[in-house]
Amino acid sequence: FYDRGESKGIERINISRTNTHNLFDRPYTGQIPSEQWELLKKAIQDRKPKNIGINIGSIEWAAGGLTYNLYNQLIDILPKRYQKRLVSAEKAATRWLATLTNEEVLLFDHIVNVAHHVLAECYSRKAIVPGVTTKKDLEWYYWQRIAELGLDVSFRPYFGIIRSNKMREIYGPDDQVIRPGDFIRSDVGITYMRLNTDHQEWAYVLQEDETEVPEGMKRLMSEANRLQDIFMSEFQLGLTGNQMLNNILTRAREEGVPNPRVYSHSLGYFLHEPGPLIGLPWEQENCEGRGDVELHYNNAFTMELSVTDNVEEWNNQQVRMAMEEDVVFTESGCRPVDGRQTEFYLI
Repeated sequence: FYDRGESKGIERINISRTNTHNLFDRPYTGQIPSEQWELLKKAIQDRKPKNIGINIGSIEWAAGGLTYNLYNQLIDILPKRYQKRLVSAEKAATRWLATLTNEEVLLFDHIVNVAHHVLAECYSRKAIVPGVTTKKDLEWYYWQRIAELGLDVSFRPYFGIIRSNKMREIYGPDDQVIRPGDFIRSDVGITYMRLNTDHQEWAYVLQEDETEVPEGMKRLMSEANRLQDIFMSEFQLGLTGNQMLNNILTRAREEGVPNPRVYSHSLGYFLHEPGPLIGLPWEQENCEGRGDVELHYNNAFTMELSVTDNVEEWNNQQVRMAMEEDVVFTESGCRPVDGRQTEFYLI
């Protein structure tokens, strides 16, 4: 790519053997490497660029694809004055891969809607027979439904059981059966038309004569939703992941959210997109490198976070509520893609 200036736009040149049809100018259609290198050298000398961005980088996996061998060949064919102009194209590669088009943002709404529907089916009596179904059964059920729809999972599906200490004493620490009184947390996602989803949502298995979730857990989900509201409101163009992390956690603590934690990664055509990283489970202050990437419009993210507090109905047992929903940041602000969970699924 050659930037000819604002009035003339970007020139696109392809000297590889790949036929890119009308997307690039194609001055060479052969397959001889020595001829390709000479054409590259001529293209550079004719245009006299001030900087030459190449696919190397120290932070993002998205910019580290140039092999040592090809780098040496590039150095060998370039005149010395151009060797000095070689720079990392890491920022350009990151921005390119992390940004969705407006059409892709609309498509993502549909894809996340499909993911939500599959998860809702898993959190029903169609998939779960309390006292019989295990967490592994549920994971295989999810995987099978995705296969039947002709889709792929974006990563290995996971369902975890959260239960009171009293129940753990009864059934033992290794019990994998989903039972009345259990909460279930997912960590699942699909790949559909190359876009990825990633969700952590909760369900509750009602006990006999129960019609509602224990109030302490309902309150905990409300606190997680409050942290989500703070999370989305702190998205501002040009901020880095580290700046957003600090702003979100500072506000959450000031507003009394119990033990807030944020560990959000960008999302889209890759499960862990190369956009700004907003915290890690083990790092809540400064994520060097990836946390310094800046936020741009049409970046999608997992709103992955947690709150922790005591649950009165469980003898004040401390429970961590981790939730994850997909969001997108546009010129209109940050919003959930196809909504978010505000109430427990009831089984």
